[in-house]
Amino acid sequence: MTTTTQRAFVPTRPALRVQGLTATRDAFRGVRWHLDYRHRIAVTDTLVVSAAITLASFVRALELGPAATPGGIAARVTMSVGLASLWMLALALGKAYDPRTYGSGPLEYHRVFDASWKLFSIVTVTAFLVSAPAARTYIIVALPVGLAGLLAARFLWRRWLHRHRTERDMTTAVLAIGLRDQAERLIRELNGRPSSGYRVVGVCVPTGTVLAGEKILGVPVLGDLSAPGTVAASVGADCVAVSGSDAITADVVRRLGWELEPVGVDLMLTAELADVAGPRITVTPAAGVSLLHVDAPQFAGPKFWAKAVMDWTGAALLTVLLSPVLAVVAVAVKVTSPGPVFFRQSRVGRGGRAFPMLKFRSMVVDAEAHVAALAQQGNDGAGVLFKQRNDPRVTGVGRMLRRYSLDELPQLFNVLAGQMSLVGPRPPLPAEVSRYEARMRRRLLVKPGLTGLWQVGGRSDLSWEETVRLDVYYAENWTPFGDLMILARTAKAVFGGAGAY
Repeated sequence: MTTTTQRAFVPTRPALRVQGLTATRDAFRGVRWHLDYRHRIAVTDTLVVSAAITLASFVRALELGPAATPGGIAARVTMSVGLASLWMLALALGKAYDPRTYGSGPLEYHRVFDASWKLFSIVTVTAFLVSAPAARTYIIVALPVGLAGLLAARFLWRRWLHRHRTERDMTTAVLAIGLRDQAERLIRELNGRPSSGYRVVGVCVPTGTVLAGEKILGVPVLGDLSAPGTVAASVGADCVAVSGSDAITADVVRRLGWELEPVGVDLMLTAELADVAGPRITVTPAAGVSLLHVDAPQFAGPKFWAKAVMDWTGAALLTVLLSPVLAVVAVAVKVTSPGPVFFRQSRVGRGGRAFPMLKFRSMVVDAEAHVAALAQQGNDGAGVLFKQRNDPRVTGVGRMLRRYSLDELPQLFNVLAGQMSLVGPRPPLPAEVSRYEARMRRRLLVKPGLTGLWQVGGRSDLSWEETVRLDVYYAENWTPFGDLMILARTAKAVFGGAGAY
């Protein structure tokens, strides 16, 4: 490292820009929202766990009936209090209250789920070893009720948090350190998506002259690498995000970490990894350096077998539960317009294999013959998709079916036949696939889905580029727990009716 670079970290002359500093300091020194939010969800979790344990204790009392003794009642109360305390401890040890997971991605839900089932696995084994039949009631009643309540409460709090973040409240203020183009990219990604939970409010650049009043996408440049730790401490930063460059070496980052440690400011290193989910990333120390391993996507193996079982079981259950709806819709389609009830169309599935996809018919019988003429009038689908918001081929009943995605329900039979999955990329037409680029073809590495990220992310309102990005991201990063989250979000998207036409 050069002498100039080493001197840059001597905190004797912080290179702060006067203009914009006051606003930045105010943004950083806002209320520590995550402490209040953590308290809210901890109280809610305590109430949910207590209610679930109390319900299990009540069911156990009904099982015993008149045979209950004072000693048995005392033991049941002790077990209830102990199990509730252990459940809350398990959530804390499982990092279910880590502020870095608040409102972003499925990790928060996964940690709640993981901590709960691990605790009750231990309870189950312990109850078997010590012959405690009372534990069975707690496992059968408290676990499903409590877990459902915990996940539902987190979902409701997350919606509340997202509403506040849309108003630029309850976000973590970030001081970005990196080259101007790197800072610009970070600002565009974080500040353009309030739901990320981060907001860049200041920048320090390692090279080049810093002009008075200079801004990057509206964010003030506060200085160079002259004591960035002092800059962060001066403005009261929550965290510092460092983007690597020739000027920001390993020793520079190490010294920055030392400066930030006493003032309690988090240090983050940005990695140029687009659309790679966290479970595929592993950090391994080796010979004084940290190696960032990115696992290659897997498209076979036990995880796919589990997905096949989940698909078939879920589709069979949904078909039975929704059979009255299927019957009513079939009658409505038949009596309101001439033609068959079902519409069969060739779609491309996993590995490029074509299959007949089923839908309730929502258009006139000869709809395909009018595509070329309508395409000349305009295309709202973007890319290789053809869609029109006010398509004249759609019937009156069909418009209602499309709004709430009821026309897609017959695809449950495609799932049962193994041609589709409950969750996956959008099933493409052969004409679309023939125009695919190499990146787009990665969507064909998994089965298409009845729903997917494209469905919960905006449906037909999405641009073609965003649709492809979401489908490729899903194909490379899907998990069984992620599928469950998408299915839960699908209900909200469908009932809202937004983006469907």
